[in-house]
Amino acid sequence: MANKLVIVESPAKAKTIAGYLGGDFVVEASVGHIRDIPTPSEMPAEMKKGPYGRFGVNIEEGFEPYYVVDPDKKKKVTELRRLLKDADSLYLATDEDREGEAIAWHLLETLKPKVPVQRMVFHEITREAIERAVGETRELDLDLVDAQETRRILDRLYGYEVSPVLWRKVKAGLSAGRVQSVATRIVVERERERMAFKVASYWDVEGTFVSGGSPFVARLSSLDGTKVAAGRDFDDTGALKGTARRLDERAATAVAESTLAAEATVTSVAEKPYTRRPYAPFTTSTMQQEAGRKLGLGSRDAMRVAQRLYENGYITYMRTDSTNLSRAALSAARGQARDMYGGDYVPDSPRVYGKKAKNAQEAHEAIRPAGDRFRTPAQVAGELRGDEFRLYELIWKRTIASQMADAKGSTATIRVGADLGGCEVASSAEYTASGTVITFKGFLAAYEEGTDAPKETKGDSARLPKLTEGASLEVRDATPLGHETSPPARYTEASLVKIMEEKGIGRPSTYASTISTIQDRGYVRRRGSALIPTWLAFAVTRLMEVHFTRLVDYDFTAAMEEDLDEIARGEGQRAEWLRRFYFGDEASEASGLAGLVSDLGDIDARAISTIEIGDGVVVRVGRYGPYVEEVVPTSDGSGEEPKPKRASITDDIAPDEMTPAKAREILAQAADDGRVLGTHPETGNEVIVKTGRYGPFVTEVLPEAQEKPKKGKAKVKSPTASLFKSMDPATVDLEQALRLLSLPRTVGTVTETRTDEEGNESQVEVPITAQNGRYGPYLKKGTDSRSLETEEQIFSLTLEEAQAIYAQPKRRGRAAKPPLREFEEDPESGKKVVVKDGRFGPYVTDGETNATLRAGDDPATVSQERAFELLAEKRAKGPSTRKKGAKKATKKTAKKTAKKSTAKSTKKTAAKKTAKKS
Repeated sequence: MANKLVIVESPAKAKTIAGYLGGDFVVEASVGHIRDIPTPSEMPAEMKKGPYGRFGVNIEEGFEPYYVVDPDKKKKVTELRRLLKDADSLYLATDEDREGEAIAWHLLETLKPKVPVQRMVFHEITREAIERAVGETRELDLDLVDAQETRRILDRLYGYEVSPVLWRKVKAGLSAGRVQSVATRIVVERERERMAFKVASYWDVEGTFVSGGSPFVARLSSLDGTKVAAGRDFDDTGALKGTARRLDERAATAVAESTLAAEATVTSVAEKPYTRRPYAPFTTSTMQQEAGRKLGLGSRDAMRVAQRLYENGYITYMRTDSTNLSRAALSAARGQARDMYGGDYVPDSPRVYGKKAKNAQEAHEAIRPAGDRFRTPAQVAGELRGDEFRLYELIWKRTIASQMADAKGSTATIRVGADLGGCEVASSAEYTASGTVITFKGFLAAYEEGTDAPKETKGDSARLPKLTEGASLEVRDATPLGHETSPPARYTEASLVKIMEEKGIGRPSTYASTISTIQDRGYVRRRGSALIPTWLAFAVTRLMEVHFTRLVDYDFTAAMEEDLDEIARGEGQRAEWLRRFYFGDEASEASGLAGLVSDLGDIDARAISTIEIGDGVVVRVGRYGPYVEEVVPTSDGSGEEPKPKRASITDDIAPDEMTPAKAREILAQAADDGRVLGTHPETGNEVIVKTGRYGPFVTEVLPEAQEKPKKGKAKVKSPTASLFKSMDPATVDLEQALRLLSLPRTVGTVTETRTDEEGNESQVEVPITAQNGRYGPYLKKGTDSRSLETEEQIFSLTLEEAQAIYAQPKRRGRAAKPPLREFEEDPESGKKVVVKDGRFGPYVTDGETNATLRAGDDPATVSQERAFELLAEKRAKGPSTRKKGAKKATKKTAKKTAKKSTAKSTKKTAAKKTAKKS
């Protein structure tokens, strides 16, 4: 009988580890955290009135948190307790980081084991690593637990104090966070730079020169010894920096024409050695960046795929700041590189990399293939598919390349002089061409890092012919080229991860969730790979910058991470640090969070939510969304206050695209009374097409509706009809409008037998109508409605076709839609998986289990692996056990727990002693 219980976080991890341990072990998953700080509304009445009632944290006595078991995890806790009764030892095998250590501590506190407890840790899930971990256990690291608790309490205080300010001053339902607010600010600041950017135009010349039949391209670099301006010579206001000479089209054309007629000579040839070192093995952040650049994976998707690879024993732990490799890994990487590329591709000694990121922590290995001997991509191709295979291949290549030799070559720069003769612009011109020749690929044979920067211009990496100074060249072509400077590039998920790491904002393990959060909260949206802040983000960021300056200061946020590191190392005290953060530091006269939120009277909500566009135009963030506003002074001398023009705007217009001209275009469209299509032949009233809040529509203008508006039942409404999706308001004509206004259309009538209350039967003529509704086109016969497939059927469907539709059994709800995506068979159920659009949004299903897509999962691009993962998570969670009255039951349980809460500090101290003994 098994007598050793091993608890890990996830079912997938448990399944893999169970296969490596013998029959003496039972491996069970906690499925993440089992308890947390409840929201005040979920706390029992007596707790709400006590010191824990405001935050779930007693800020007056050591910032002690009040924890409860999550209602959804009670069944899991009961199961773990049952297994623990039959065990003679407990192994807590959660991840070896702050989060994993905290999960282990919560398990210890909740289960209260009476058997010996071992903390089992490992960096990879292989047979060797697991067997080694069982024999090399350690004590629970309570310093790591303290650091994680500090972070959790800090986030609770921050969110509960600052978020309500956003609700009152910007918009209800908003949230603020220690890392998410700073990440939002980074994205907003970049958009502000783009809004302030002024485009500068400039010209240069591209020349094609030939030597001995070998052509090469060079760019005009100087005229009469003065540098010709390029894009880097202009600042963000469009002004020229320094003394470079700016060319216009006329001057560039004159230089090009003179170059074609000139004799060209090589004035200098410079050549120097080129050496390029390999990149360090992956950390969490660099893996996310490269997965974004090369595989097109968002940060969250990259981490999900990496999690599966780790849990199934393919890679080492994927949350790490370290670039170190173990001795076994160094040997494996060097040996594999030698076998695949030859001895010349491997340096004499292993490469060791230092960590350059701010606040590096967690002394794990870098992310690498698991095991003492790495499996090549070819060896795992039959086991891994899709994103899992692509990410494994990327990690394998990066690891192997990190232990390979430098790439070597030479870089040549050739300067070409041309006598322009009688050119009015200049008497001489110099063209420059540069090129790098790689003579030994080294690590580049295995891997080359991607970049967010624009591709290099033509000629920057061209192979150049062998030339000597003084050699004559043939001028084959000279072309004037016009250019415009570009604003700073928007952040992508990869580049945002990079800048957050450089600034020390957050932790690599939290980057994916942070980036997902700011998108889910409506602060940032994606256009392709670019991250664009919404107007809401502008308002929130401005409030934070003006009234909570310190909380979104980059250095202050990074310093908080350093303080948390000190606590994790046992060099700082949790309660004292939280006291300074919340109540302030008297020694430095720095106010704490409580002081910052105590006086909100001076926050001008209107000013905070107003973004100046220029020329009298502003964007305001209102209760129902952003809108553009322009105040036009009255010119009639009446002295009346001018009425501002306003129009709602949507987030499809990026902030840097909202110029005064664009704003006035939107205002004009909103004020437009519509395009007149003609006169209704029966009533003589005008028929117009307009664009409203819910899209384009046609309407018949009734004279009585134009008079002083009446309210309630007396109000006269003009007939309206929405345009079909296939119709364009710019091209719709009167005939189409009249057809739309004629709806609903009577398709025909059918005879039905009806029975009255006394049982008498009679024949009744029932019309069948076709019409357009909120959920699309449909047929209606009495109270029986049936969906149509297309809007065009409203006008084309015959009575016979309508009767055929009614002859079919009625489907419950709307007509079933075809799957949005189809995948292969699920590895667990063996049934085909599809993506469908349901009543509550898109979901994946194998016919037995349904799993709703999460925020950030696009049904058009969600991967097969992600679909399998969602179904596996749903199965692991099991069916919902919450029934009516469950909320009351939860409260009763919480009341019982509350009676013991006053001894929280004593209990925790006792728990620490118990953990150390075990």
